[in-house]
Amino acid sequence: MTDQASGTSTPARSRRRFPGISSRTYEHPADRSALVALRKLSGFDTVFKTLSGLLPERSLRLLFLSDSVRVGETQFPHLHEMLRDACHILDLEKVPQMYVQQDPRPNAMCVGLDEPIIVVTTGLVELLDEEEMRAVVGHETGHALSGHSVYRTILLFLTTLALKVAWIPLGNVAITALVTALREWFRKSELSADRAGLLVGQDVHASMRGLMKIAGGNHLHEMNVDAFLAQAEEYEQSGDLRDSVLKILNVLPRSHPFTTVRAAELKKWSQSRDFQRIMDGHYPRREEDKDTSVTDSFRQSAAHYADAVRTSRDPLFKLVGDIAGGAGDLAGDIGGKLRATFSGAAGGSGSSGGPGGSGGPGSAGADGGKDGGAAR
Repeated sequence: MTDQASGTSTPARSRRRFPGISSRTYEHPADRSALVALRKLSGFDTVFKTLSGLLPERSLRLLFLSDSVRVGETQFPHLHEMLRDACHILDLEKVPQMYVQQDPRPNAMCVGLDEPIIVVTTGLVELLDEEEMRAVVGHETGHALSGHSVYRTILLFLTTLALKVAWIPLGNVAITALVTALREWFRKSELSADRAGLLVGQDVHASMRGLMKIAGGNHLHEMNVDAFLAQAEEYEQSGDLRDSVLKILNVLPRSHPFTTVRAAELKKWSQSRDFQRIMDGHYPRREEDKDTSVTDSFRQSAAHYADAVRTSRDPLFKLVGDIAGGAGDLAGDIGGKLRATFSGAAGGSGSSGGPGGSGGPGSAGADGGKDGGAAR
């Protein structure tokens, strides 16, 4: 609720607040690694700097101002309270502007270069109940806190530009490469923003309901959360290698991950030890961001992907894991034989190369499996 005298905002119901929270708290490892890969893309820095100076941000703001409804105390006041609530919980000092746009398709986005703008469609407002909408507003506030709006704006511009220059072969190829890389990152960033939405709403059932409604419409009485999550499991493990390739082709043109996959990822995170630590008040602070190592972030992302390949039941991922495991076993056998040869030549120093050599990897498998997988 808003205190009219002080202009401050406090949550509409009792929920934990996260003072000084860093976006690193909720950012999905795949989000970080995709962004690193995006920035390493040839020519991206040049395009990014050029477009950042050329994109008409003022025109974008005037467009929403002239043809949408700006959320405030007298227009969509319930959304206004939700937004202030979300900013209070995530400790976002400046509340972004929010607009409601007439569009029957349920959608929301956070765009803008200098300052983020949140836009929700009438289709989404009409589809979701209060707690489901709170998770969505928290989701978009998470995008704002993470600085995702800049890349999202460039993606929108490049997508439009790609259509205009489709008749220019080389120009279209270059832009398509950037759009594809941006889409890959943006799909991963949605997983991060879903987590931010859960931190704001602090109601995993509401988050699940919202995702189900986005997938199946306003027929909640006809849907079941457990059955919906079972779809994600079936999607991951069903089919053969041809289906795995089709999954990749199906997701490439999309800006968002498939809804069942998002629900499964969020449910898994909500039950994790990391989430419980955050709710207990143990999380990275923004003041520590300057001391964060890029190498550490990349290592965490690599460990996540190694773990995903190792545990996935997708046929393609299982094949990759089997190949990697076979290569690791082969390397281990060769390494063991070399150690035995050289330790024997050293005259009885086999204690360091025998039991110690075989025991090391075994213990790492129990306690350091993810790091071991990342190293491979």
